[in-house]
Amino acid sequence: MKKFVYLASFCLLGLLATASPGGTVNVKLHYTGSGTVDGGHKIFVFLFNSPDFVNGGSAMPVAVKAATSKDETVTLSNVADTTVYAAASYDPTGNYDGQSGPPPSGSSLGMYSKTPGTPSPINVPAGKTASASITFDDSHKMP
Repeated sequence: MKKFVYLASFCLLGLLATASPGGTVNVKLHYTGSGTVDGGHKIFVFLFNSPDFVNGGSAMPVAVKAATSKDETVTLSNVADTTVYAAASYDPTGNYDGQSGPPPSGSSLGMYSKTPGTPSPINVPAGKTASASITFDDSHKMP
């Protein structure tokens, strides 16, 4: 019995070791809105595995990371999905934590898009780095 458990454990470790590493996504932010961005008033970058996050869709973020300045590159590591969509949100009240649900009403919104209003895919090869840029202001807000 011990031999079987040892072999099963060894095989499982071998499978884990050969699993493909996730990719990395660098999102360059440029917020031109009037709000102050700092440690208490962050910009949150969200990655989704579906473009369904727009227009009240039900997509949940697969990764979230915060920026503390208006011009910053946020790096999201170990992204398992090979295609993602990026969005950003700034809450001027500083009360949002990026985890407790969607951004609050009145938060400024932006997304990675080559066609205005339509999220563009970011291809993330396993073990590689992909880049995207989001420029936004206060003209689009969370309802």
